[in-house]
Amino acid sequence: MATDELACKDFVELVTSYIEHKLNADDVERFEAHMADCPYCDGYLDQMRETIRLVGRLSEETLPDEVKTDMLSRFRDWTREASGSMPPE
Repeated sequence: MATDELACKDFVELVTSYIEHKLNADDVERFEAHMADCPYCDGYLDQMRETIRLVGRLSEETLPDEVKTDMLSRFRDWTREASGSMPPE
């Protein structure tokens, strides 16, 4: 794989920035090239857009504190697991 190509993992990490139009032109080109060749990531982007459409009306202010705390905890656990920094059980 050439260094300018995106792996699926990189694609997933850039989805939010892509949707929010926060990627530079080179990254948009790499992102869209990957999406054109990867039906899984293309489907993932569609799922993210649909999720935003369905629940995008929620704001942080409308969530109870315990829900925000739980969501943040789960996200932190997920990112630690994804990076391999979770301690062994």
